[in-house]
Amino acid sequence: MRHVPESGQSALLLAAALAACVAGMGWLALAMPAHARQVWGRALTPATVLALRVLGALGLLAALMLCLAVDHASMASLVWVMAIAGAALLVAFLLAWRAHWLGVLAPWVRKY
Repeated sequence: MRHVPESGQSALLLAAALAACVAGMGWLALAMPAHARQVWGRALTPATVLALRVLGALGLLAALMLCLAVDHASMASLVWVMAIAGAALLVAFLLAWRAHWLGVLAPWVRKY
């Protein structure tokens, strides 16, 4: 296996943290009835809503752990908060432009 330089490894970890934030914020958004209707045309069952909320929280927690693996706690928490803000903006834009794209985050949910 090829050795990845430390700066390259940090970049990969931060990219993974950003992806985890996007997924986490997407799952939290999909747990809301209005956004579920945008994506699937119907409200979700309480069990599915709970699953999406848990996934969202775990995604954001994973992002925090990835940020902490890259930097010290004060910088990692700042990067994490900024990643959450960027992810929230991206998810909001997707909901306004192509809401159905967020459906890939929950492939087990059927449309209509």
